[in-house]
Amino acid sequence: MKVGNALRYAGVVAAALGLTAVGLAAIAQAQTPGPLKIAVMDGFSGVYGDLTAGEVEAMQMAIEDVGGKVNGRSVEILSADHQTKPDVGAAIARKWYDVDGVKMITGLGTSSVALAVRKVAQEKGLIDINTGAASADLTGPACSETGAHWVYDTYSLAHVTGEALVKAGGDSWYFLTADYAFGHALERDVSEVVKAAGGKVLGSVRHPLDTQDFSSFLLQAQASKAKIIGLANAGQNTINSIKQAGEFGIVKGGQKLAGLLVFATDVQSLTLPVAQGLVLTESFYWDLNDETRAWTKRYRAKKDRLPSMLTAGVYSSTLHYLKAVQAVGSDDDAKKVMAKMRELPINDVMTKNGKLREDGRVVRDMYLFQVKAPSESKGKDDIYKLIATVPGDKAYRPLNEGKCPFVKS
Repeated sequence: MKVGNALRYAGVVAAALGLTAVGLAAIAQAQTPGPLKIAVMDGFSGVYGDLTAGEVEAMQMAIEDVGGKVNGRSVEILSADHQTKPDVGAAIARKWYDVDGVKMITGLGTSSVALAVRKVAQEKGLIDINTGAASADLTGPACSETGAHWVYDTYSLAHVTGEALVKAGGDSWYFLTADYAFGHALERDVSEVVKAAGGKVLGSVRHPLDTQDFSSFLLQAQASKAKIIGLANAGQNTINSIKQAGEFGIVKGGQKLAGLLVFATDVQSLTLPVAQGLVLTESFYWDLNDETRAWTKRYRAKKDRLPSMLTAGVYSSTLHYLKAVQAVGSDDDAKKVMAKMRELPINDVMTKNGKLREDGRVVRDMYLFQVKAPSESKGKDDIYKLIATVPGDKAYRPLNEGKCPFVKS
């Protein structure tokens, strides 16, 4: 064979081999499943920004705890800030479900956003797990066969904190309420508890979500002479309410503040001299036991801050979802995955022998805490003393009272 012909032949062979290799690689790539996509959406800025920081890191910890892969697939996290705007949250959810291949969204703090995203998830038949939204309507009129409510709700907050304060003599209430779905639901549920226990609701005033000045609202509450001023708000709103109530001498004047949704991170922002004595409900505290302390140490290696029950809730909901996908063998059928999530008991650092109920409510123990006085604290993270552990069947609304459309009464 002549040299020129030999070179041309070698080139053809090389090209053929190259095409074969490319073809085999393409086939292998086509046969290799893409990553399993999960997402966390929350108010990562604004009044709730401090509460939600660390949720992505908590999600990463859940992925680590299932071995980094599920059914041979890597797990990819998407995250976004809904800016506490329902239209923004719904648009993000629609893109994630329709374009990005996301099958589960968690986080979803802010009830108005959660309710908007719930409608999108129902339309798509895909999963939404609310860890930050509080409205109990999410397992009531707005319940979903592919939706879950994970950490707390307005019913449990009302019954654990509200009942404790009424029993302690706080039988007259006035509410300072955030003027959107969450605040309205919380005021409604606590009011029902107060009245059922023989107490009176003397009135309420509603404030905008983004307000900084609570002086006029607090003066109305002070003038009511109510024994308890119920703060039906959260995040920076609660922090500012409590700080400004101190400036007006409300507590010194004999009235008590009820923080109806308060987080450990809020207490640290307030400091113990300001927050001491506050009674509140949480579903997680870093210093409950050896397991919570060890998990918190892991978490702080990723995000050096105290975890809130929101961050623990994102970890717990993600871990349980991934376990269910592993057991089913795929994330393709959301109803099958949800059925498995209901079947499996929830056991993790946050929840022991928990149950995902038919209406989407996770039933677990809740904890009533009181904020320590500075003299009782052994360090900056030592902020709570446990007053009572309330079993889930006492803390949450009975299944037959929620008016969930698909639950048989």
